[in-house]
Amino acid sequence: MLAIRMQRNGRTHHPVYRIVVQESQRHPLSGRVVAEVGSYNPETKQTVLDKEKIEFYLKNGAQPSSRVAFTLEKNGIKLPSWYKKAPTKQKSPKHADKLRKNQPKEEQPATE
Repeated sequence: MLAIRMQRNGRTHHPVYRIVVQESQRHPLSGRVVAEVGSYNPETKQTVLDKEKIEFYLKNGAQPSSRVAFTLEKNGIKLPSWYKKAPTKQKSPKHADKLRKNQPKEEQPATE
């Protein structure tokens, strides 16, 4: 099965990512890439995509990672109907009963 994922390049503290198609069993840094379909620079927010290649691999069953899927949607590439978005994480406080907003209100003394 093929996966569309980001492969980190660049130097220390200055990452640049390639958007690549590779087998899902392989590690992103293994070097074995089926095709390079784009790039992303997080410092300048510049994204370069080869839309025709991406649509070809999506039609043939390549599974995009959650970050790549977000980037594709942002750039106007429609994802297949079988793709399921990752659920958003709901953060809840560990001790909600101890929060000040959940404590019973103190009654104000009536001043006359």
